[in-house]
Amino acid sequence: MAECHECGEYESLPYQCRRCGNAFCAEHRLPENHDCPGLDAWDDPSGVFESDFDDSVRSGGRSEGVLDRLTGTGGPLGYFRGNLTYIFLGLMWLTFISEYIVGYLLTGTLFPQVTAYGAVSGTWRSIFLLTSENPEYVWTWFTSIFSHGGFFHIAANSIALYFFGPLVERYLGAKRFTALFLVSGAVAGLAQIGTAIATGEPSAVLGASGAVMAILGLLTIVNPELRVMLLIPPIPLPIWALTGFYVVFDLTGAITPILGGGIAHYAHLTGLLVGLLVGQYVKGQRNVPNRLNFGGGGGMGGGGRRRF
Repeated sequence: MAECHECGEYESLPYQCRRCGNAFCAEHRLPENHDCPGLDAWDDPSGVFESDFDDSVRSGGRSEGVLDRLTGTGGPLGYFRGNLTYIFLGLMWLTFISEYIVGYLLTGTLFPQVTAYGAVSGTWRSIFLLTSENPEYVWTWFTSIFSHGGFFHIAANSIALYFFGPLVERYLGAKRFTALFLVSGAVAGLAQIGTAIATGEPSAVLGASGAVMAILGLLTIVNPELRVMLLIPPIPLPIWALTGFYVVFDLTGAITPILGGGIAHYAHLTGLLVGLLVGQYVKGQRNVPNRLNFGGGGGMGGGGRRRF
C-alpha cells in the first residue's frame, strides 16, 4: 500500500511519476493532475524532455547518434532505460556464479576463492580482483565491482542496491546513473588499492559497496529526511542517520583495523564522498519519496581480500 502524494488516498498498486518520483492514485497520476515540478520546465529540453524514454523528443525527431538509436524507445536496448539497477543486480549474480565456475575450472576446487585465498590461481585473480600488485589491469577496475567474496557479501549489497538504486536511477536518468555506479565503484576500489600501495601492505578488493555507498551518499544530500525502515531491528530512521552510522563504522575500522579487518573501509568512504559530491551537484532537480523499506545486512571480510 502507498499513499497518494496529492490526495492522501491509499493505493495497493500506485502509479509513480517518473519526473518527480512520488506515488499517486489513478486520478492524480498525470503530471498536470498533481502539479508536477517538471511542468515548470515543459519548454526546456533538459527538463521534462530530458528523456529517460525517448531522446528523439529533444532533437525534434532527429537521431542523436548510434547509442541513442540503440537505447531509445523501440531500440534493441531500449529495455535498459529505467532498468539499469536490475541489470546491474543481474550482472553481479552472474559474475558471482562465474567466480565459482572459473575457480573450479582453474583449480579443481569447488570454492577456491572462499576456502583459501592463496589457492586461487593468478588467472582467477586477474579476472575478478583489483589488486595492489597489478593496478594497471584496467578491466579489473570494473569486473571487481561485480565480483563478491561470498553469499552474505553479495546479498547485503544486492539488498541495498535493490531498494536504493531505483530511486537514484529515476532521479539521475539511465546514463548518469550508469556513470555514477561504474565510476564511483572504480574510484572506490582504486582508493583502497592506492592506500595499500602507499602503506606497503598488499591488498585486493572486490564488491559493489563503493558504488552502493555513492548511491546512499547522493540520496542523503537530495533528501536527507528520507525515512528508511530497517528490518533488523525494525526501526525507522532518516537516511542521514544511516549514512552517519556507516561513516563512524568505516572511520573507526580504518583507524583501528582490528574492529573491521577484511573490509575495504577506504573504498566505502571514497564511494560515499563521490555520492555526496554528485548529490550536491544535482540537488533540487527532482523530488524523491519520503519513505523507504530497507533490509539490513553486512558483508563479512577475511582471507586476505577486502570486501566492499
